[in-house]
Amino acid sequence: MTATTIPDRDVSPHGLSTDEVVRRLAADGPNTVEQPRRRHLWGRVGRQLADPLVTLLLAAGAVTAILGDWPDTAIIAVVVFLNTAIGVVQQVRADRAIAALDELAAPAARVVRDGTDRVVAAAGLVRGDLVRIEAGDVVPADLRLSDAFGCQVDESALTGESVPVTRTVGEHLSAGTVMVSGRAVGQVIRTGPDSAMGRIATLVAHTTGGPTPLQRRLTRLGRVLGATIVVLCLVVFAAGIAAGRPLLLMALTSVSLVVAAVPESLPAVVTLALALGARRMARHRAIPRNLHAVETLGSVTVLAADKTGTMTEGRMSARRAYADGTDYTVTGVGYAPAGTVTPPPAPGLLALARAGVLCSDAALLPPTAEDSGWSAVGDPLEAALVALAGRCGLNPDAVRDCAPRLAEHPFDQATRQMTTVHAEPGGGFLTICKGAPETVLSSPVLAEDDPGAPAARAAAADLAAAGMRVIAVAAATSAAPGSPIAPRGLRVVGVVGIEDPLRAAAAATAAGFAAAGIRLILITGDHPATAAHISAQLGIWHPGEPVGTGGQPQQAHRVQVFARTHPEQKLDIIAELQQHGEVVAMTGDGVNDAPALRRADIGVAMGGGTEVARQAADLVLVDDNLATVTHAVGEGRRVYDNIRRFLRYGLAGGTAELAVMLLGPLLGLGVPLLPGQILWINLLTHGLPGVALGAEPAEPGVLHRPPRPPGEQVLGDGLLRAILALGAALTAVSLTAGVYGSRQGWPWQSMLFMTLGLAQLGVALAVRANRTAATRWANPGLLGAVALSALAQLAAVSIPALRTLLDTAALTGSQLGCCVLLAALPGLLLWCARRVRRPES
Repeated sequence: MTATTIPDRDVSPHGLSTDEVVRRLAADGPNTVEQPRRRHLWGRVGRQLADPLVTLLLAAGAVTAILGDWPDTAIIAVVVFLNTAIGVVQQVRADRAIAALDELAAPAARVVRDGTDRVVAAAGLVRGDLVRIEAGDVVPADLRLSDAFGCQVDESALTGESVPVTRTVGEHLSAGTVMVSGRAVGQVIRTGPDSAMGRIATLVAHTTGGPTPLQRRLTRLGRVLGATIVVLCLVVFAAGIAAGRPLLLMALTSVSLVVAAVPESLPAVVTLALALGARRMARHRAIPRNLHAVETLGSVTVLAADKTGTMTEGRMSARRAYADGTDYTVTGVGYAPAGTVTPPPAPGLLALARAGVLCSDAALLPPTAEDSGWSAVGDPLEAALVALAGRCGLNPDAVRDCAPRLAEHPFDQATRQMTTVHAEPGGGFLTICKGAPETVLSSPVLAEDDPGAPAARAAAADLAAAGMRVIAVAAATSAAPGSPIAPRGLRVVGVVGIEDPLRAAAAATAAGFAAAGIRLILITGDHPATAAHISAQLGIWHPGEPVGTGGQPQQAHRVQVFARTHPEQKLDIIAELQQHGEVVAMTGDGVNDAPALRRADIGVAMGGGTEVARQAADLVLVDDNLATVTHAVGEGRRVYDNIRRFLRYGLAGGTAELAVMLLGPLLGLGVPLLPGQILWINLLTHGLPGVALGAEPAEPGVLHRPPRPPGEQVLGDGLLRAILALGAALTAVSLTAGVYGSRQGWPWQSMLFMTLGLAQLGVALAVRANRTAATRWANPGLLGAVALSALAQLAAVSIPALRTLLDTAALTGSQLGCCVLLAALPGLLLWCARRVRRPES
């Protein structure tokens, strides 16, 4: 649909006729945001099953079913089902985000049609409709104002700007914004997908997040493993045939090796680790919307944070004031009227606070059962002035009752000031003017002979340089009421510096990200000076460094702060970072943040933000505390460490089984292991112990090391070498048991079988996470799993029924003791090596 602007001559006080509304609704469609195409369930499932690792698991499941290994077949089927279900849930997120946008749009609108006022569904608005808007209303479509009185609009959900903006006749209102004060009449100029809300909906619907770093790594691993395992098993098959072994035996052996070498427990380990991580995050008030978000946080290299409501409180607060030659520092939380003023309030500051209350319309609301903090009704800047009065010990309601307002001139964007006239308790009249320092602190508003003007102007300039919004106040008493429209000859009362303050823990949180090797970038729609001031407080920007703008995404890899950024530009910044190989997390709470939250590798939404942002995100911070992300990063790193821990354990065992089958015949061992024995070892080692490794605690210092390089393979950073070395050790002790038993005339195949199984279980204990006093007894399930599997391995040579099933022989005490001693060596060697080098995986 092409956006159309209705010419001025089409504006009629009678509105559109019913027939014209029907015609335009049929031509343009309803005033609703774009709906995503319906995706059928089987299509979603098919896309999940096409994943290489899942395909490898399906092939392994088919093989185990053919061999009659029903336990392994059932395990693989459950794992495939769980992972497919997770993937389908991820795909539904975009649809839910669009549904949230529908809910956010105004459900009803007051319009003028056929000369009368009507209330209609917002979806029924058409171009040319006349819409009436009052304070508290959500703007239902893009409007051009034909009438406006004291019209101030909160556009923070779209622009990130925390202060309401004044709109006058001829200017536009965007769909999804909120009228804070005043009233207006506007003509609809854009509806549905052409409106400001609709354009963001389109961005969300058409923005995809792509695979997570872990998914990309596991995909590559699945392809490499599949090809390698097939080739090696073909070599085993060919070697056996060349040695004269029966064709059927070698075929079963090769297929069994495929199953044994495939780490079919890997998806189960991943799912368990992610689920435990999600549960731990929930305890820290962070709710992952999908399991893979848990691990992705551990991969993050850049955190792009929105300013308003994320790094800051999202509430304006008076922080500094100047009155009667004295500078004051004010502290307090949000809009709460309690706080401290340093030095204690003198009469000059009390007069400033009183004037600020009288020349304001905002009111403060105490905490309720639904909202534990103080809230404001009206302009946030005025609410900050009312809270300042409370912190100075004044009662705003009593102040207003003692000096009733007689006349007023609302805030005028042209003059950037507001004026009120009040009756003084002792007689006379008080005229107060507040607004921008450049107008309030100059003639004709201010008396030319006011001696306090130069110092007040200097104080205002100092506050502005500190990145604050400055409000100047002037007043004068007179015997007759002054003019609210053109105040003259007033005297300086003082100036107030107001800002959206940093959250209490923001600076410490930024330092925590730095310690974890995560680069913090601030992205905001605010003025560059304000963005630089906030960033300096966070410690991520220093004077002299550049401040980027939304139109300069190419600077993303070298700029820490972006100001004046629109929703579409946030997408460009994130895309630029990702093109440079960064794993990007994006935080936000507004409608304007939703597309970027979807585009980032991990989207983090504030629980107190808009529903749209929550639905578009991967992680929701219930307590709105960005410090919670550091806990989540630690959980993500723990998950990835545990996955690598399992790979070291599982692939080392698979490597040993392949090597034993390849090298055994060269040492005169014929067929070292039978198909049933291979599958038995695989079931015991890759089953409970392998899955239990996913519950290991985090390594000490997990948040004081840099994130892994984004391009690093899952087997990188020396893990592949460690797997091969450990596999060689397992192979050596197993073949030693077989060769020694053969020369002694003992049941060498059963000894090799016993040694290989027990040695892998010993390695499971050796690869555990390094312990601290707090985690010494963490994950007892691993100890229990290893003990049960060891007993089952012993039962395989002790219980007659199992000996018949697996074609094993009973072992004497000395034979079993020899197997146990040899099996303990790989785990002991690994344990000693880790104590010397203290690696993490």
